[in-house]
Amino acid sequence: MATSQPNLSVDKNHLKSFEPISVPERLLLGPGPSNAHPDVLKALSLHPIGHLDPFYVDLMSEVQELLRYAWQTSNRLTIPMSGTGSAAMEATIANTVEEADTVLVGVNGYFGNRLVDMAGRYKANVETFEKPWGEAFSLEEIEVALKKYKPSILAMVHAETSTGVCQPMHGIGELCEKYDCLLLLDTVTSLGGVPLFIDKWKVDLAYSCSQKGLSCPPGLGPFTMSKRAEKKLLARKDKVPNWYLDVSLLNQYWGSDRVYHHTAPVNMNFGMRESLRLLAEEGLENAWDRHRRNAEKLWLGLVHLGLDLHVQEELRLPTLTTVRIPEGLDGKAFSLHLLNNYGVEIGGGLGDLAGTVWRIGLMGYNSSDENVDKILNLFETELPRFKGNSACAV
Repeated sequence: MATSQPNLSVDKNHLKSFEPISVPERLLLGPGPSNAHPDVLKALSLHPIGHLDPFYVDLMSEVQELLRYAWQTSNRLTIPMSGTGSAAMEATIANTVEEADTVLVGVNGYFGNRLVDMAGRYKANVETFEKPWGEAFSLEEIEVALKKYKPSILAMVHAETSTGVCQPMHGIGELCEKYDCLLLLDTVTSLGGVPLFIDKWKVDLAYSCSQKGLSCPPGLGPFTMSKRAEKKLLARKDKVPNWYLDVSLLNQYWGSDRVYHHTAPVNMNFGMRESLRLLAEEGLENAWDRHRRNAEKLWLGLVHLGLDLHVQEELRLPTLTTVRIPEGLDGKAFSLHLLNNYGVEIGGGLGDLAGTVWRIGLMGYNSSDENVDKILNLFETELPRFKGNSACAV
């Protein structure tokens, strides 16, 4: 008996016009992602294996050990969340915030505001204290806010990607202990490129991403939780409201039991393991010094070209530099010119800084003397074409 063919709503002949994917060559010198290290790309291309395979189970432990080194922590619960940095960001809040908890957020940029939004969605009582975008908080300002709001969690951004500010951390952890609250820290643009000491600074919750200082494509979100934060998690009155990011469940997979939770992105963890191995091979202090050296060369070069940097030098991130767009110049047109004609990506401003700054990233594999020379040369040769002519063709 003949079977009737299904009535397809999409014509297969149209789909035949698609060619195999071919990605244009790009040098990613924006706020992220950065270019992945070639060895990481090789690791990503290895054939997949099962997420409970004994080889993969051993590799999971290696990833955790290497992450602890990168973060300088002995936290047992240190894992790469299956998701981008924003998933790890949400995990810090989902696991520790209960309804009516007071969460105090230091807002001096776009990603402080994202913490405010996320914490509010978990029905926290969210309070903020603020600084202009381009400045950092003093220890005195933080203590005043802690006294006033008496939070259960203080959330801050170590490396504010929107502004290029690196928040000084000395003494903040001690203040949080004094006022009996957890310290939650965004390290998305600092991990691997900026001195970072989770245990020494008494940080209780931190998150990052795979695609910046670690030179791996986006897709994993490093997460770490201290014993103090674990205690708060275990004392919850109800379940963590986000099943996928529930660390009490994920711990059974990443802990000694290795109980299935979800299908892990195996190849992404191959890449993460390789990126962290390369960082350990270079050595943290050497990596931090390389990022600082290249950033200082970039800063000096940009000032020599007559450009103003948005952040004062002692607060600048070595991984992300904000450059003020000269008055009357179309900053977006210039960025598109570099991308379309030279394959070089730089970023524009976010939020309060939209249209007023460019963001230049030198992260991980991309933080090199050669790349500094390249971007400075492009600014020197191409920027004069745009000055006084915002309608310059790209």
